[in-house]
Amino acid sequence: MTDHEKGLLGGIRVLDLSRVMSGPFCTSMLADLGAEVIKIELPEFGDEARHFGPYVDGESTYFMLLNRNKKSVTVDLKSDDGRALIQNLVPKCDVMVENFRPGVMARLGLDEPAVRKLNPGIIYTSISGFGQESPLRDWPAFDLVIQAMSGLMSLTGPKRGPATAVGESVADVCTGMFAAFGTVAALFDRERTGVGRHVDVAMLDSMMAMQLTGLARQLYKDDTPGPVGNRHPVTYPVDSFATRTGDIVLVCFTDRLFGELAKLMGTPELATDTRFASNAARNENEDLLREKIATWAAGQDQDAAIAALLGHGIPAAPVWTLKDLVSSDHVRQRGLVVDGRHDTLGRIPLVPQPVRFSGTDDGPEPFAPTLGAHTDEVLRDLADLDDAAIAAMRDAKTI
Repeated sequence: MTDHEKGLLGGIRVLDLSRVMSGPFCTSMLADLGAEVIKIELPEFGDEARHFGPYVDGESTYFMLLNRNKKSVTVDLKSDDGRALIQNLVPKCDVMVENFRPGVMARLGLDEPAVRKLNPGIIYTSISGFGQESPLRDWPAFDLVIQAMSGLMSLTGPKRGPATAVGESVADVCTGMFAAFGTVAALFDRERTGVGRHVDVAMLDSMMAMQLTGLARQLYKDDTPGPVGNRHPVTYPVDSFATRTGDIVLVCFTDRLFGELAKLMGTPELATDTRFASNAARNENEDLLREKIATWAAGQDQDAAIAALLGHGIPAAPVWTLKDLVSSDHVRQRGLVVDGRHDTLGRIPLVPQPVRFSGTDDGPEPFAPTLGAHTDEVLRDLADLDDAAIAAMRDAKTI
């Protein structure tokens, strides 16, 4: 059994024409599960993500984390020979993924109808900002644009403060996850029906679908929520507080748990105080209650406060930095950072998709590709080109 026959998606071949983040995140998840992902990049320049920092010895660490376990093949899609080369590969692939603005693939002659003529059973996954059919389809879509238009920014940040972006490209990442889900669902359906499908994933749709708490208020109560800081928008006290040695979060989502918190703080009478005896009352008197909890927390050390809260059955946790997280026993035991390889840098840390499956082995050693590292291999093995033909294409700058 070859490396690309192993894993839950072993034997599935993906032609990846996506770039930057949302599409590559999708295909990285497929690659982690054993799919053979052939990543098409521009000759010399490569995926734009190769030019995003930070860098180590000239190599983008951002790109490496996002494009693990893919074969890098350089092809000039603007050239006739380059497009012909992609058309040659299409019949040998199960999935094609692209995240260009709607209309671009049609101009290249590689849109879904054209590709389906070459491979009727292919799963063609299109990722875009606003979908293939939308009055906004021609708008440029970047993560910050989608965060702004999705309502997420209007819900994020300090109470009564300005709209604030989430501290990661969450629209790109979550759209990539939805695209991977849709692709795998379409592959499963093809196993039963033999029918290939067009999977149309929009970033704005993806972000809207995730916001269940806010949508529950907007759709059912016509109540438009705003930013509330770190607290839960409906339940209190679910919030963050500063201790002497670091911030903590605590989650008192029932009256009983609030009673436990009141006892822990040495003020059990708060549980029966009419200002705090119900969630509605605690929300109405949030500022006063927050002041009381903050005063208690300010006299504690972080570790002691967490231990005391957990001892009373109250969900609580320290606010960690990424340094705290990656050095934690949890990350180590769960194997969330794995040792990979890179042709230039040697050993590198990578973070694969986190879902664990019983009865599976570790699979082949993970890697991040240098630009064009697999061009000759793929063109020989899949496009049936000999060394002379490959050299001629390279001389013509098609590859």
